[in-house]
Amino acid sequence: MSDSIEGLSSAVKRGGAPPVGHLVLAKPETRNALSLEMLRALRAELDALAAEDAYRVIVLEGEGPAFSAGHDLKEITRHRADADQGRAFFESLMAECAALMQGIVACPKPVIAKVDGVATAAGCQLVASCDLALASDTSRFATPGVNIGLFCSTPMVALSRNVSRKHAMEMLLGGEFIDAQRAAAIGLINRSVPGSELADAVDEMAQRIAGKSRVTLEFGKRAFYEQLEMDLAAAYEHTSRVMVENLLTRDSKEGISAFIDKRTPVWRHA
Repeated sequence: MSDSIEGLSSAVKRGGAPPVGHLVLAKPETRNALSLEMLRALRAELDALAAEDAYRVIVLEGEGPAFSAGHDLKEITRHRADADQGRAFFESLMAECAALMQGIVACPKPVIAKVDGVATAAGCQLVASCDLALASDTSRFATPGVNIGLFCSTPMVALSRNVSRKHAMEMLLGGEFIDAQRAAAIGLINRSVPGSELADAVDEMAQRIAGKSRVTLEFGKRAFYEQLEMDLAAAYEHTSRVMVENLLTRDSKEGISAFIDKRTPVWRHA
């Protein structure tokens, strides 16, 4: 990551250089808890990077010893003193969280979670919501809400769409930590690496993906998530239409011609 990080908000910092942008959760004193401020800042910065053509991949990481500890329980507790016992705040918090997680999926650019530390509850949800995830081998993951009387219902949405039902239920019902190796084995992350190798591993993955045609990546990511929600016949019908539209792009024509001619394609990202 670039040594110069431009602080665009108090909660999230932005760094990196095109074609890979980095968004850094920058509240290590709260273990990067997903307060309402953090959620709004992260969503705004994600949208801003998504809109910049120079960036083709986004890396999401946490500052300090935690990726994210999930929702800010102290903030939640303070709002219990509100006249409505916190209901309005809780509704706003959950709506903002849901919008962020859906925004990651809807983002036209691949989002990679770079995890070095713990990722719990909504922090684990954030990892599961990203398209790809790499973690240091000392990182740990959990959906421990059941231990404090608050089932991880919203984290369950992303978790259950990335790991098998029984593995998801084991994490949700047990509330216990799993290590990075187990997280990789069940599909929560792509793989774990020694901490000293994490930055290079993430950069290699990000740069490799960033070297592809931007328009092709956008076609593919969007279609991937759309077809997941369809039955088999509808999924094939939909992705067939996507393939036709993709075939009509300049980059498809260039890529196929380059393959036939045994040369490196020159992408126009169109």
